[in-house]
Amino acid sequence: MTDTFAPPVRIVLLCGAHGFIGQALAQRLEGSGWHVRAASRRSERPLDYARMRTADDWLPHLQEVHAVVNAVGHLRGGAQAPLERIHAEAPMALFDACARLGIRRVMQLSALGVDGNDTAYARTKRAADRHLQALTAAGQLDGVIVRPSIVIGADGASTQLFMRLSLLPMLALPHPMLRRHIQPLAVDDLADAMRRLLESSHTGLVELGGPERLSMAGLIASLRQQRGLGPARVGTLPDWLSRASARLGDAVPVSPWCSASLVLASHDNCCDPAPLRTWLRREPVAIEELLRHIEADAAVE
Repeated sequence: MTDTFAPPVRIVLLCGAHGFIGQALAQRLEGSGWHVRAASRRSERPLDYARMRTADDWLPHLQEVHAVVNAVGHLRGGAQAPLERIHAEAPMALFDACARLGIRRVMQLSALGVDGNDTAYARTKRAADRHLQALTAAGQLDGVIVRPSIVIGADGASTQLFMRLSLLPMLALPHPMLRRHIQPLAVDDLADAMRRLLESSHTGLVELGGPERLSMAGLIASLRQQRGLGPARVGTLPDWLSRASARLGDAVPVSPWCSASLVLASHDNCCDPAPLRTWLRREPVAIEELLRHIEADAAVE
């Protein structure tokens, strides 16, 4: 795998540039010589992603662009921005526009585990993934789909929840958080790998997971240990109460715990750890170093 995509002037349209992963990726791309053209509500040219439903809608935003990254993702949508639009219709229209203009290098940030369930989140992510795969198979694009496991960083909503839980001496957790496994990776590792992937000639699906498999309860216990705290007493939340807490989270737009996350947590979220090392060309952040990594991220902000 070699870095081959390197035009003299590199402009990348980064959708979701102001999000948790998008911000980290933008920093890596700019550090590698790319000019990042942000596409979001907060960019210089505000873009309402939910309204970008045809290829023609995207054409004005793609002038002089050499590559495109779609890093937009939400666990749930809303009345003004349903998941069908922001996860499926908008990116599919974007990919069609790239094919029309001859912008071959396209990256889609998806998620590990979307093939294993039928939540609106997973279903709409899969739709965009498959559309990019079809355009790549037809020779119209050089598409790469990145599916990471749980991403850890100071700005991550899930990370903030894990951090709060790691302070508690007693916990009652939903059954999946005790039994199912994840493969957490640091957001900076993901951003580094995505940057290298974008600059390579690699196409297809790439799953990225951290160096260790453990349960969410195990991750919380590790963060607690890294704080210098003793083990917490952990119990299992009854299933009916787990479902009720998830429905309560549905009513709080910023909550990372909701019905979709409960379903996603009910499946293992793991993959071969080798591809992350391959694309990083170094060892990824270890589980026992995550707290230091989170705190370093927060200090930079």
